[in-house]
Amino acid sequence: MKRTLLTLASCVLFSNTIVANQSSAPDSYELVFSNLALDCIHKEYSNKIAHFMNSDEDLKPPRELYPVFYGCFDWHSSVHGHWLLVRMLNTSSDKVDVAGIIKKLDESFSAEKIAGELANYQRPGMASFERPYGIAWLFQLTAELRQSRLPQAKQWLQNLMPLEQLAVKNIREWLPKLTFPIRTGEHSQTAFAFGLMLDWSRIAGDKTFETLLTKRVKELYLNDKHCPLAYEPSGQDFLSPCMAEADLMRRVMDKPAFANWLTDFFPTLSSKSGADWLVPAVVTDKSDGKLAHLDGLNTSRAWMLEGIIDSLPKDDLRITPLRLAVEAHRKAGLDAVLGDMHYMGSHWLGSFATYLQTKRGLEGTD
Repeated sequence: MKRTLLTLASCVLFSNTIVANQSSAPDSYELVFSNLALDCIHKEYSNKIAHFMNSDEDLKPPRELYPVFYGCFDWHSSVHGHWLLVRMLNTSSDKVDVAGIIKKLDESFSAEKIAGELANYQRPGMASFERPYGIAWLFQLTAELRQSRLPQAKQWLQNLMPLEQLAVKNIREWLPKLTFPIRTGEHSQTAFAFGLMLDWSRIAGDKTFETLLTKRVKELYLNDKHCPLAYEPSGQDFLSPCMAEADLMRRVMDKPAFANWLTDFFPTLSSKSGADWLVPAVVTDKSDGKLAHLDGLNTSRAWMLEGIIDSLPKDDLRITPLRLAVEAHRKAGLDAVLGDMHYMGSHWLGSFATYLQTKRGLEGTD
């Protein structure tokens, strides 16, 4: 009990400190996050390409292979870096460099460049490209554009639609073939990607895709019990297999049903759980791209825990320990993004921090 009270006091102190720091600091967190994306979306090198080649003709520099999403070290980070910028325009236009962002996005989302992306995606062997993580973020990008009031957003979305439509087709063909869920803590994890994809389907109004994906989610996850939290995290996770699954299932169940499912899924979580129920991870070397994943784990855990809380009945006694875990992970995640970062973290962590701070994951269930 004493440890729980101390943790609560620490969380309150942290929240007050963030408010104080933001009022005295020259840059808001929104400006910090947007600058991270502005710095990298057209930064070609260093670069890590996951590329399927059929001949020597497919060996080209990143800017030619991926004319839109060649920056930010890898394709998926570039996609969610672009999402970050649209998200900031949608939620915080008074706190960011609107003109600078629009200029960058105009450059990225030209019809010519997107045609180049599409041509690459249409090559033989590319149907599984960036599946599911990068494609889930592509869906988030087009969902964000659909919700934008910017005059330019309509044209950007129109240009991106052929790429989105091919991605939808490829995922729709893959879903019935998936025999088992993919439970890693990295890019191949299906629970996290399915959550983003469900949110997209509801924003885009694609009922056929939503119905198919909801059916597959329930087939793959509904009977899961006793998620092994003691095995988390693995040393280079940026997504929690257990938290991501719970955050996914709350999207396909009503509150009473989800509360009952969560009891079987997290049997060790109760009103008596303390701050040690879920402890933030610590990064020991921020220049190591894989080890730096753990900063993202803390951030994604925080927003997933918020999603779980939001989907429980208001009087559920587990909400108090869940909130303790949220604040501990929020502090760890934001400390990483607002502190000193190596490019191995800065090219992608701003997107995760933006998703958390703007409560993006909670909008998809409205």
